[in-house]
Amino acid sequence: MPIRTTSTKAGTHQALINTSFESRVISWLMQDGWQVFTPVLDNGHATDILISDGPHFHRIQVKTAEAKGDDHMVENRWKESHVNVVVYFARNSNWGYVMPAFDEPRRPMNHPQHQKFEQGKNAFLKAFHKL
Repeated sequence: MPIRTTSTKAGTHQALINTSFESRVISWLMQDGWQVFTPVLDNGHATDILISDGPHFHRIQVKTAEAKGDDHMVENRWKESHVNVVVYFARNSNWGYVMPAFDEPRRPMNHPQHQKFEQGKNAFLKAFHKL
């Protein structure tokens, strides 16, 4: 059996965790029939995932947080970008929110325009399609 024998630096470990959440969203959207693209570099554009149904494109930002509850405040980290959708995962639990990108500096996760989902393809896609 393969056993990892090297340690991973804290910053690298966090990058691996964040990328794993992006990979989940990519997989779920591909299974839903979307064309999915990932930028070579998203520095300054706040786009983790670009999806298309053919004629339409949508930019998605994937974020994670140590959320203590549904009223956790979300910081707008995509200001002045062209992001359409933000997917937030609670790293310390099994739920997340799909939300339209907003202009305010902060908003609670449980804002009325946000859709909560349990982490899994079907629940995510149901919330995603409600936007």
